[in-house]
Amino acid sequence: MNSRSRPLILGAAVALAATLACSSGTAPVTSSSPPVPVTTWTQVWSDEFDGAAGARVDASKWSHDLGDGCSAGICGWGNSEKEYYTDATENVSLNGQGQLAIVARRAPAAMTCYYGPCGYTSAKITTRGKLAAGPGRVEARVKLPAGQGLWPAFWMLGNSFPTTPWPACGELDIMENRGSAPSASSSAVHGPGYSGATPFAHATVLSSGTFADDFHIFAVEWDAQHVTFYVDGFAHYGVARAELQQYGASILDQPYFVILNLAVGGNFDGDPRSQAIFPATMLVDYVRVYTATTK
Repeated sequence: MNSRSRPLILGAAVALAATLACSSGTAPVTSSSPPVPVTTWTQVWSDEFDGAAGARVDASKWSHDLGDGCSAGICGWGNSEKEYYTDATENVSLNGQGQLAIVARRAPAAMTCYYGPCGYTSAKITTRGKLAAGPGRVEARVKLPAGQGLWPAFWMLGNSFPTTPWPACGELDIMENRGSAPSASSSAVHGPGYSGATPFAHATVLSSGTFADDFHIFAVEWDAQHVTFYVDGFAHYGVARAELQQYGASILDQPYFVILNLAVGGNFDGDPRSQAIFPATMLVDYVRVYTATTK
């Protein structure tokens, strides 16, 4: 059959179908797909870090974890880290340009840590007791420092922590970065039966440049069935509830509190090999929290 005859036959078939439909008194049957649900994100909380240079973080939104972890019963914060967290403005303050600066520095000589004289000071802020986010979306726009031994992170713990101990409380690591690999960031899920060297971790690498060159947006979206991690709008990793349940209970269908910190040394990237990288600064342009409405 040549190609020119096909429209004629198709037209004849359509005409015949219409004739049969009219003679039978019924309309032609048509099929359609169900509408695709559309998710609308509504912002419910944010910190844009506007304020004067040297100003402290908003105490109505953030609190500080302090020390080397020993007071919490986990010296080195469970990872053999070498920083001592403070709330001093030289370690954590607004920079006057609409950003939060978390700065890791060489520690003063008189400061003592669990391993002896402290090597470094830094900061860790958290919304625990002030904001329970989600299920929904949490994002931050961040510029990272680079250098062996630096460990900047943007992450969350289940809101029941510490009443529910780790890892049963759940942990969502939105962004972790090894300072020795400034072009890569990773995301992970920790929970009962899948913690520590969790099977649910994934790294993504920039096509060019490093995360220390400019700001990038790191985000997570989660509900009872799924969690997805994003870098600059690209969904680089997702985990389904059923996958988690192959190892233990799911930790998805719950709220979390938000954490920002810049660790130094420890198991993730090793200890610094050069002191020339200090002071090292993690800049946070904003943190925003959203809830979802699906129609």
